[in-house]
Amino acid sequence: MVDPLNAWWAQQLVLCEWAFAPDPLTLEAEVASARLESLGVVDRGELGWRLLEALGAGAEADPGGLLAGLELAALGGAAGWLSAERARDWARRLAEAVIHVHDSLDDWLAALCRARSAEGWVRGDDGLVEAGEALAALEHEGEGVTWDMLREWLAAHRRAPSLWPEADADRVWRLRAPFGPILEPAAAPLDWQGLEGWLGEAWQVGGRDELIRVMLWLAAQGDRQAWDLDATRLLAAAPEERHAWWEGLAPGDRAAGRVLLAFVEGGEPLEWAAWDWLRLIDLAWAGACLGWLSDDEARAFALHGADLALHRYSDWMALARAYQRGRSLFEARDLRPAFEADWALLLHSPVSPWRIPLQELLAVERLEASRQAIRDWRRAPRHWVLALAAVREPALAQGQGVAPRPSEARRQEARAYLAETLDLHADEGADALARHWLPAQAHHLNQLAADAAHGALPPARTGFGQPPRGDLAGRDALGRASRHAATIHMAEKYAFYLQMAMDSELFDDGRLTSLAAALQDSLCRFYPDPRRLLAAWAHWEALLPEPDQPSLTAEIRWHLEDPGSLFHWLDWRAGGQWQEPGPRPTLLHFTAMALVGPLNSPAWSLPQPESERECASIREWVDGHYGLHGAEELAEFVDYLLEVGDRQEYQINYAPYTLNRARLQSEIATLESGECSEEERNHLLRLLRVRDDEDGCNELDLAAWDLAQAVDLAIAGRQLGWLDEPAFLAVLERAHALAARHYGGWEAYARGLYAGFSFFMGETPEREAFLGSFRQALVSWLTAAPPLAGAWASLDFPGARARHWAPMHVDTLPGESRQLH
Repeated sequence: MVDPLNAWWAQQLVLCEWAFAPDPLTLEAEVASARLESLGVVDRGELGWRLLEALGAGAEADPGGLLAGLELAALGGAAGWLSAERARDWARRLAEAVIHVHDSLDDWLAALCRARSAEGWVRGDDGLVEAGEALAALEHEGEGVTWDMLREWLAAHRRAPSLWPEADADRVWRLRAPFGPILEPAAAPLDWQGLEGWLGEAWQVGGRDELIRVMLWLAAQGDRQAWDLDATRLLAAAPEERHAWWEGLAPGDRAAGRVLLAFVEGGEPLEWAAWDWLRLIDLAWAGACLGWLSDDEARAFALHGADLALHRYSDWMALARAYQRGRSLFEARDLRPAFEADWALLLHSPVSPWRIPLQELLAVERLEASRQAIRDWRRAPRHWVLALAAVREPALAQGQGVAPRPSEARRQEARAYLAETLDLHADEGADALARHWLPAQAHHLNQLAADAAHGALPPARTGFGQPPRGDLAGRDALGRASRHAATIHMAEKYAFYLQMAMDSELFDDGRLTSLAAALQDSLCRFYPDPRRLLAAWAHWEALLPEPDQPSLTAEIRWHLEDPGSLFHWLDWRAGGQWQEPGPRPTLLHFTAMALVGPLNSPAWSLPQPESERECASIREWVDGHYGLHGAEELAEFVDYLLEVGDRQEYQINYAPYTLNRARLQSEIATLESGECSEEERNHLLRLLRVRDDEDGCNELDLAAWDLAQAVDLAIAGRQLGWLDEPAFLAVLERAHALAARHYGGWEAYARGLYAGFSFFMGETPEREAFLGSFRQALVSWLTAAPPLAGAWASLDFPGARARHWAPMHVDTLPGESRQLH
């Protein structure tokens, strides 16, 4: 039995110089493909656009376009580009449009002639008139499928034609329509001519792994991050600052900068993320077409792009406008005036794949499945390292997914950074990175923040002076971060160093992976979700920016607000076992290490054996200052310092003079009257200090000087490998106990340390400069102004009554009796 629609369709194709056949789809595939190519339809993506254009975006479709659409649907079906059902549904929809506008065949033919005449007959006399006359004759004789027969058949078989893939699993591909509407859900090379070459030229993508990395980058960062950050700064800038920004751009960037300025100054919504997320969907389809991605993988990536878009945009119009802004910035030309022309079909066509409301397009279950799939791509712990390090160096975000091998230039750059900035070399092994994991620093900052929030910080005035107002203000401001664990302030720098170690390819991959997993464990323990981590980072970054470096606060807040940011898609573990990338000292051991005070830099972690390269300089220092040449000598001297030390020399050789002023004056006069050896000269200087009670040397307990030296030497001994860990910790515990017996607090300890430093200093022209610098350092250690100068302000002195407020979280050192869990 003859199908009325097929027969009517075949009749209309006679107007396109087809021979009449009952079923238009029986044309040979090779012939159909050749005809498509002659019409400029080189792939299925172009066919989708042409069919969409056939029905137009206005109230009344162009008759020439409708006829062209009927031919394209037949050719697509005959060539195998469309399923027979899809081709017939397009023919049905086109027939409905023809019948709706044109009451009769004569009316239809007249409209076609007018349309052809308006084209100026550029195709020549193609027989349209003759074919039309033949069809009219049949119509008037009641032969074939007449106009009335078709209208009746359509009315009797009314249903919504399936012009685009309708299955729930395939609806995501409607978001790919700006690049080419997808007619069939099974991707194939015929969907996109020249695709592989285009990927190489436009994206520098030559295979599956590179494609995945680009898609994950588009999802997490893309072009939008740099534009967002620039726009945020420009919004807050004065007109002259905006102009200066534009003038500071490289010549090749100024056109795009002019577009961005126009958006900012014109009040345009500064939203363009669709530019990244729609291109992600396009690349997912490209991967499916080439077979680089399975159907499920491609669909998961596309759903991820859709998920992000649904998070940001309420409807298709907002999505399209955002994409147009992004394209404007990318192409460095303002395309807003072209918006209606560019998007009319998708936004207004009666057959647009976008007729479904954007927020109703996808099922929640499919989005949830895609979220899990995307997290699986980022499950490796190294993605935690990437996420943190890429805040400082955004280009690192391009390494998501399947890890690329660093280029030779990148390897050399990373190696130079490790050697010159961190003094880290291949012979030390990856475990040497432990020295950059600083849990005691995080404890110190957490404690300062808690004390600042409760007004319990130490007084600004000390016996050595007071710090600058700016340093005090910075310290006091830490209270604003009291609810945020400071781990991230230390961990993000560690992550950057770990990323450099990975890129250098100097260290064992397995060990680096273990360190990355330990970093992940730690951050998951201290922060329950990405928002808490990023909020904490933003607070601490604002309070403690890196010296001589621009603040990262804007970058961190961008990651907090952008739904695609890698931080929101990491493998966030809850509870369970956890391990840190480096050892965590107890509170007692940290306090004992702090007894060194300004004699050395603050020790924020337990010392570990150093490389031979570093040990050479430590040995030189130990030999030059103390004349020690091995483990036994060092251990004996540390014992000496803890048991008697320089303080005994004062008690035996100098304290008696305080009881006999005349003898003191006589001894001084004798030494001053003749030539002195170096030893006698030092003795004379110390006698003068006793005479003048310089810096309170006669009144103060000088044990602090011995304690500081003992702990400093013990740290050096541990770094040299001359002390094993139990021996080193035993020294710390002895020092801790000795400090508790001699002093009641850090202020008293500082006075004793300064008096010992002053009394036992040898003759040097820089004496006053050294003393002034030491006094200034003691002020900083006592007041924590600036906060990272030293640790005394956050620690209870050994044996003293606890005076600090408990932090709001668990990131404190073991042994903290007030820590919260």
